[in-house]
Amino acid sequence: MSEPAVRPNETTVPLMPCASVEETLAFYEALGFEATYKQSKPYVYLALRWSGFQLHFGPAPKGLDPAREESGGCLVMVDAVAPYHAAFVAAMRRVYGKVLSSGLPRITRYRPGASRFTLMDPSGNSIIFIQRDEPAELEYGGSKKLTGLAKALDNARILREFKNDDLQAFRALKSAVRRHGADASPVERAIALCHLLDLSTVLGEPADPWLADLRGLELTADDRRRVEAELGHLAGLQEWLP
Repeated sequence: MSEPAVRPNETTVPLMPCASVEETLAFYEALGFEATYKQSKPYVYLALRWSGFQLHFGPAPKGLDPAREESGGCLVMVDAVAPYHAAFVAAMRRVYGKVLSSGLPRITRYRPGASRFTLMDPSGNSIIFIQRDEPAELEYGGSKKLTGLAKALDNARILREFKNDDLQAFRALKSAVRRHGADASPVERAIALCHLLDLSTVLGEPADPWLADLRGLELTADDRRRVEAELGHLAGLQEWLP
């Protein structure tokens, strides 16, 4: 009889820290996950399933601070990310009455055509959904083909979508608007200001200065259509635009 062989049909399951069994279960079950195993004593262990993948959770290390968002992580490779984002957003609205877009837990915003988004759970774990055909190379700092405010906008997109770093995106855009805003077209400046308004909401920063600047712009009908086409996914867009 031949010995068993290694075969390329393995399954990997992430094991992440769980700071609170109750909060973790409440969040994931609200999104539609099924708990296939749950245990609090003598140690924490949770097994959750949604569609065709599983997430497992074990005890959190001593001193874990979920607010630092450095707990653990998992990549979920999918054919298309938009349906996953839509499903989770719909579940949040149904259970919480709103989309959880700041603090913990939360879901990152999804821009049409984007290739990834992130779920942050109550323990500070990142579950990142990535489209399989996502570009292999990214130009951090913004595309070299762009200049001024356009380059800063591209950099902010990469910081938000690929590095999940809203704070750095906010700082980079704020600096770019001050440096390059006067030389940018009204529509480009409007797009940057709308991003700053969205980031201010997520980060709990004052939004009034950006709103005042935005409403002071003179936008043509074509300008407005371009802004709406690019940023239609932002919840407050119609209220912000002049």
